[in-house]
Amino acid sequence: MTGHLTAPPPERGLFCNRTLNMRAIKAIGYDMDYTLIHYKVEAWEQRAYEHMRDRLVAQGWPVGHLTFDPMLAMRGLIIDTEKGNLLKANRFGFVKKALHGTRPMDFEAQRNEYTRTIIDLSERRWVFLNTLFSLSEACLYCQVVDLLDAGKLPGPMGYTDVYEHVRRSLDATHMEGALKAEIIADPGRYVLAEPDTALALLDQKNAGKKLLLITNSEWAYTLPMMHAAFDPFLKGMTWRELFDVVIVSARKPEFFTTRSSLFEVVTAQGQEGLLRPHSGPLKPGVPYFGGSATEVERSLGMSGDEILYVGDHMFGDVHVTKNVLRWRTALVIRELEDEIRAISAFRATEARLAERMEHKERLEAEACQVRLELQRRRLGYGPREPSPSDEQLHARAAELRLQLEALDAELGPMARAASELSNPIWGLLTRAGNDKSHLARQVERYADIYTSRVSNFLFATPFVYLRSPRGSLPHDPTTPGGTPVFPTATTGGGDPGAP
Repeated sequence: MTGHLTAPPPERGLFCNRTLNMRAIKAIGYDMDYTLIHYKVEAWEQRAYEHMRDRLVAQGWPVGHLTFDPMLAMRGLIIDTEKGNLLKANRFGFVKKALHGTRPMDFEAQRNEYTRTIIDLSERRWVFLNTLFSLSEACLYCQVVDLLDAGKLPGPMGYTDVYEHVRRSLDATHMEGALKAEIIADPGRYVLAEPDTALALLDQKNAGKKLLLITNSEWAYTLPMMHAAFDPFLKGMTWRELFDVVIVSARKPEFFTTRSSLFEVVTAQGQEGLLRPHSGPLKPGVPYFGGSATEVERSLGMSGDEILYVGDHMFGDVHVTKNVLRWRTALVIRELEDEIRAISAFRATEARLAERMEHKERLEAEACQVRLELQRRRLGYGPREPSPSDEQLHARAAELRLQLEALDAELGPMARAASELSNPIWGLLTRAGNDKSHLARQVERYADIYTSRVSNFLFATPFVYLRSPRGSLPHDPTTPGGTPVFPTATTGGGDPGAP
């Protein structure tokens, strides 16, 4: 990349929730799937879907006609396994949109079902779609719920039973390895080539940072995939020389919270993939199986905020590392690029929508004042002014109603278009109506920074001081478009290692 010394396109930025000084980071750990290696989502998820569907067909389920719908689900949604619903919630856990199976729930049905429900992801009832790997599972579940409602599934089952069948089918697909064998055989069909990722990691390594690969994938999959994704773009070295620590089959999130045995993966010809117990410091260039984060910290002589971990899984990669180890965290959200481009393309309509909404608020405020004045006159309390007359007030109230009706007719199409940005069913990943989505709240809470791809680090360099914007509250002054108005500190200063 020759343009990485210039400002990145808006969708390729590093977005900072908590100030992060990269100069203070001594080691950077990476997940592999959908982090270092990004897949062609529709191709991968369609094959995963087909493997799951075919397993259910083999069990006698009438699902052979079903096909994968990439628009039906997105990251950050929540499956209600008790009710057979797919939900989008806001940051407070209130349901803002729902499908029952593949069918949208109308306002009254959704209100009756969820008006007293606050989603708590610690309850088994809820399944949060943490990663892009969840899309095929959610799609198939919704479609099978339709079949259950139509009485077409074998045996007495509820919505939770259906989910457990679909989930077991997905787990078996991954465990038996047929899908991964297809990926290894034809990586070009499933993997998006990203040559700049290798350069970003070389920058970090040569800036003195230890690089760690910590993946749940097994060695037999990691080896060919990392070779295909990195070695063509590394001149004079291989991906294994790039990383100081390589750990496969890490069992995240347990890797970050518990201790388990560590094994060295034998890579000698004829013994490839065999395991032997390991103790002592980790050796560069040697892949390991299992182990724990505390073992990595001890071997590196580092801990806590000296380590940045980069992954795509909200819980397995980001939440646990932040809560338990106090590592710094970066979340990779590839969908951000489409989302930011969609928001940018909608900007003119958004400005018009904001301007008309402000006009509506002024009319509503006047209508409320007129209504209150008529109420006071009818009931004979409060101050009484001779002008305007009751007739004039009633006429003004009727006029305001007509103006508001006309305004709603103008606002309706713009509001619908805003709600369908990026995905016609669910809208934006990070929004739920006018509020932040449940996913956005978790990103704020657990990810120190987030970005669309690892190669975006090229735009920032390994020495960047990333500063979070000042948080805003509803009482902060805003511009007409709603942008907060207050001074923001942008200079570094202070402790260069500030967390």
